[in-house]
Formats: sequence, C-alpha cells, structure tokens
Amino acid sequence: MPLDASLASWLALSQIPGLGNEGLRRLLQAFGSPESVLQASVSSLSKHVKPAVARAIAEEVAESVLAPVAAWLDDPLNRILTIADPEYPQSLLNTADPPLLLFVKGRLDLLGKRSLAVVGSRNATAQGLRDAEAFAKSASGAGLCVVSGMAHGIDTAAHLGGLQGSGSSIAVVGTGLDKVYPAANRELAPRLAEGGAIISEFPLGTPPLAANFPRRNRIISGLSLGCLVVEASLQSGSLITARIALEQGREVFAIPGSIHSPQSKGCHALIKQGAKLVENAQDILEELGYRNAGAVPEAAVDHPLLAHLGFDPVGAETIAQRSGLTIAELSAILLQLELEGHVALLPGGLYQRIT
Repeated sequence: MPLDASLASWLALSQIPGLGNEGLRRLLQAFGSPESVLQASVSSLSKHVKPAVARAIAEEVAESVLAPVAAWLDDPLNRILTIADPEYPQSLLNTADPPLLLFVKGRLDLLGKRSLAVVGSRNATAQGLRDAEAFAKSASGAGLCVVSGMAHGIDTAAHLGGLQGSGSSIAVVGTGLDKVYPAANRELAPRLAEGGAIISEFPLGTPPLAANFPRRNRIISGLSLGCLVVEASLQSGSLITARIALEQGREVFAIPGSIHSPQSKGCHALIKQGAKLVENAQDILEELGYRNAGAVPEAAVDHPLLAHLGFDPVGAETIAQRSGLTIAELSAILLQLELEGHVALLPGGLYQRIT
C-alpha cells in the first residue's frame, strides 16, 4: 500500500547515513517536522549537521528504498510508530534516548501494558532456564507483559513463559524485523508475532551487527517497570540492561545462585550493589504493587536422594558416597528424577537439584 507522506518522510530521514537519532532530534527541533527537514536547503541544514549529511538529506530518496517498507506494511501484523504517534509507548517516551521510529510486528496493545524485563545469560544452566520460564509465566499470569531480547538462553525461556499468560511477551531485537536472529528462534518468532509482539528501532534489512544488541537494551528496560536478571556472568550484556534500568529509575531484581557458578556472579554483584534479591515471582509482583496476585506454588518433592544432592553441582561418585547407594542403583534413581524435572544433568557428568 502507498506510504503516508509523513511516515515516508520519517523513513527517508532514518536512511540517511551518519544522521542518527541525535542529529535527527536537532533537525526536528530546528525545523519542526520531518517534511520541513527534507524541504530545507543544504546551507540551513549544515547549521545543525555535518555538510555531507546535509547534502544527503537534500537529495531525493529513491523509491526503491521505501518500496520494501510499503510491501512489509501490507501485512496487517506490521506497523511503524513514530515518536509523534499517540500509540507510541509512554514509558519509553519518558526515557533519555527513545527511538524515533519503532517497527512493530504483532500486538500493538502490548506496548502500553505494564511490563517486566527478564534477561540473562545466553549460556544458561538448566536451572536458569526453568527459573526464567517460571518467573515469566507467573508475571504474565498476573497481567505483566514480559519483555526480553529473543537471544539464546534466558531470553528465549522468558518469552516462552510470557506467552503462557494473559500479559504475554514482547521481544526487542537488534535486527530488522524482516530477519530472525538467532536462527534457532525461527519457531518462536511467529508465536511472538501472533500472541505477543516483536519490535525494533532498526530499519528492515538490518543484519545482526554486534553494536546493535547493547543499544536495544535501553528499549527492553525502558518499556518495563523493573528488570529481572536470572543468570549472568560478570561480563554479561544483561548487566548493561540492569545498569540502564537503574539509570531510567526502574527496579532491578536478581536471582541468587551457587557461589561456585560463573553464571551467578553477575547476579550476586547486582545484589551487592542494591538489586532486590528474589526467590520467587511473588517477591517481584509485590514490589511492583501486585499484592493480590497469589503466592507462587512450590513443588512438593520428598525423594530422600535429593537431600544428598543439594543445589550445587556434584558428581555421581560423591552422591553414591553420601547416600550409600551403588552407582547402578543411583543411576536409575537419578534418571527418574531427571525425567520428572527434579534433577539436571550438567556438562562433565555432574548433577544438580533444581526443585
């Protein structure tokens, strides 16, 4: 379908190399609207941006640049919001650096809901994945939209949990919305588009560039009332999201873990810095004002072997020594507990209790 003239102007400016959000904001303050910016002379534009950028703005945008966007908008699931649109999310609008354009695939209404960011390690443990999905499911069941970045690991588990509740889930991605990254989430992406939403500030066709992923983190936290970090190493990008969340005045929550696990050290560092330690989703819901959400049930597990495992990874020989069982007897019981979801088999032949 033909593009609206105003939207076409926004899109044309978003394609200008070297302009960026900051430069475009200066031009909008000076000229009032995207249409006026495009009609301005090179000399007028050069007072606010570099001459090369001013000359690029003055050139007519090729139809071939905007045609793919018009075709993309033919899908009723697809929308583009400018910062001037009334449907632009207010929570994001009030941050220091809101994106001027948002490409949206899926349920537009979710952008206005109260939300919780759930982030964490791409190389998550089995326990971390279970925690992320369970916390997200409880938050979504209480009406919070779960926001994450559709990366491997914790992000994916968070989206799966969010989709199971009425609050549903939003993925903020670092590519154009005509691409799915990582490829492993090709099945998750359409589920989010149908029952949740996928959003990006990056134009269609944008590949998965490394610099774009830290940048999208400000949107994840900006949409949300608070940010939950499930697992994170000390070098995790999730700590960037948590720091931005604090700068934006959001609550930060962290799940503690084993003192021996590298994936817990980031969460422990956040807790030392003042993040709220949480043991179940109810801790978060109450902090965010959901005091009548109902307690989160805990699994009732009474198999005697679990007392010999604890919650730190341990080898089969050590468990055998503690329990007095033979390796053959132990293997059968551990397999049963693993199938029931009470024990996780970790790399190196280690076992960890998870319920």
